Amino acid sequence: MLAIACDYRIMVSEKAKISLNEITFGSSVFAGSVEMLKFCAGSGNAQTILYSGAMYSANQAMHMGLVDKVSSIDNLMSEAEKTALDFAKTDNTAFTSIKRLLRRPPAEDMAKREKESIQEFVDIWYSEKTWEKLKKIKIYS
Repeated sequence: MLAIACDYRIMVSEKAKISLNEITFGSSVFAGSVEMLKFCAGSGNAQTILYSGAMYSANQAMHMGLVDKVSSIDNLMSEAEKTALDFAKTDNTAFTSIKRLLRRPPAEDMAKREKESIQEFVDIWYSEKTWEKLKKIKIYS
């Protein structure tokens, strides 16, 4: 379980796992996903996360920059609410300006490559090879 409060990502510490495991079944991701991941986790961690397709615990995810904080399931919503309220106390104009300065370069990079990456993703996703791998996936709860 994951809560997002004003760009602040909080993940539960119990059995939760997070992954970008598309590579494990022969798929790709969108350029936008790569840019967001690089923004959050850094280029090196983004490469490791995407190339490995590994599942990460909450603590591993925090260490790699996938989440900002780890919380118990019982405290998740109160942590998210507290974080949102803390952000709400900041000056909205300054917050908006800073957020734009942080987000504009990755957003511009996304826009340049997104259309082509979507077509490439679709070609890979609907390939016979990928669908054969998808048929073999078993989901356990």
